Amino acid sequence: MKKSVRLYVDGTVQGVFFRAFVKENAERFNVKGFVRNLEDGRIEVFLEGHVEDVKRMIEFCKKGPKHSKIRKVDVKNERFQDFKVFKVMHI
Repeated sequence: MKKSVRLYVDGTVQGVFFRAFVKENAERFNVKGFVRNLEDGRIEVFLEGHVEDVKRMIEFCKKGPKHSKIRKVDVKNERFQDFKVFKVMHI
């Protein structure tokens, strides 16, 4: 079964390789979607794939890479969009 979610990650998440961390793990778990910095300092992550893989990715995003400090992760269910790859997007 497939699942899609949008995450908003708040904390020390920009300038600590968070986007590269998410992309590397998404590719490892065959999750598609995108990650991008937001102007307000948060990171937006759109994930879609098999339910268990998406759940794993949510947990990775709650931990973040070594130098990140995650304060809050908002998770919203989304309509499946059938992304073909995982991209790092730029504003």
